[in-house]
Amino acid sequence: MSDLTFRLGSRSFDARSRLVMAIVNRTPDSFYDKGATWREDAAFERVRTVVAQGADIVDIGGIKAAPGVEIGPEEEKERVVDFVAAVRAEHPELLISVDTWRASVGRAVLEAGADILNDAWGGADPELVEVAAEFDAAVVCTHTGGVTPRTRPHRIEYDDVVASVVDSLVAQADRAVSVGVARDRVVIDPAHDFGKNSWHSLEVTRRLDELTALGWPLLVSLSNKDFVGEALDLPVGERLTGTLAATAISAWHGAHIYRVHEVVETRQVLDMVSVIAGDLPPARTARGLA
Repeated sequence: MSDLTFRLGSRSFDARSRLVMAIVNRTPDSFYDKGATWREDAAFERVRTVVAQGADIVDIGGIKAAPGVEIGPEEEKERVVDFVAAVRAEHPELLISVDTWRASVGRAVLEAGADILNDAWGGADPELVEVAAEFDAAVVCTHTGGVTPRTRPHRIEYDDVVASVVDSLVAQADRAVSVGVARDRVVIDPAHDFGKNSWHSLEVTRRLDELTALGWPLLVSLSNKDFVGEALDLPVGERLTGTLAATAISAWHGAHIYRVHEVVETRQVLDMVSVIAGDLPPARTARGLA
């Protein structure tokens, strides 16, 4: 077993950790929930629900990843900063992540009580990791193939997509450490579907062990992604089973953090993989023993 350890907020984790990061969208146009948690009261209820369901982290985002109406940094802050502060006040021990690529937003949410900056766009704002370093926060580095934030890949090609992911993530992680982010607070994410077609996302999933071998905690964001939908020819809303299959494969390959919409189902899959792997004992063992 790897001797990997990592820190998020005030908590420490090891290579056996399989953490659930629940998505909370402060947007009116999310691809999955169509604005179900846009209103603040609905977003708070979502946080309370996922905490009760066993989420280890909440990931709060103020802008959908797909193309759409331009949202400037001030409007993004209006959507997430006060909400982060209120979640922190109600849940003082909860790990809070914010999905943003902007350093100015990152600074504001860390001041409001966030623990993790989830940079979904691969260092598009190079100052974001410097802000994380200043606050001793964790940061998620992602591979996007160099695409512009909030654009879709078009006929993107790689000689070897996993090699590109490795090179990009190692370079980003090393730079984060070089500007002062603690090494054990750097997380890497291959970013399924970002800067990738479905063949690329499937290849990354198949070879995920090459990423866990790099020695950084690994996050995967698989939930209801297009590569799942295209694999099974299913629309958004009918991709849970496929998502959970990809989750089990990723867990077997050693990923540590799972960014998801469905907490209960994901937690059960991760716990089952942990039990099979010998990292967690069964909840009970009575069969054949009575």
